[in-house]
Amino acid sequence: MVHTIKLKNQKGKIFYNKLTFIYLEMPNFNLTEFDLKTRLDKWLFFIKHLEDFQTIPNIIADDVFSKAFEKAELAKFGLEDLINYENSLKIYRDLKGIIETAFDEGKLEGKLEMAKFMKSENEPIEKIIKYTGLTKEEIGRI
Repeated sequence: MVHTIKLKNQKGKIFYNKLTFIYLEMPNFNLTEFDLKTRLDKWLFFIKHLEDFQTIPNIIADDVFSKAFEKAELAKFGLEDLINYENSLKIYRDLKGIIETAFDEGKLEGKLEMAKFMKSENEPIEKIIKYTGLTKEEIGRI
């Protein structure tokens, strides 16, 4: 099923240790999902049965296989679907960036309001720094 081959010279000594060929005999891989023990077994099962999966079997449902399954789904797209997907992904990333920026600005605004209130209550500057995370200079500009 799995053959590891290293090149050897005429004297039988390995020619180059970092050069290794690995051959997989996929037609001879006959393990069921309940027989999978090693990570290699799971990958071979995944590769052999990828076209048959509607969803990933629980036995191999971890992050790396989920990501591989998603990539395989994308590989089935035609050119038009791929362009639409890429455009949709771009829009999603742009909106996500806008929301995160607004959230960060909102957090800063909240910290400034808190510092302003604490300052009006004559709280010590060290306490304001501790509770808001603002610098002494930022608090001084309020």
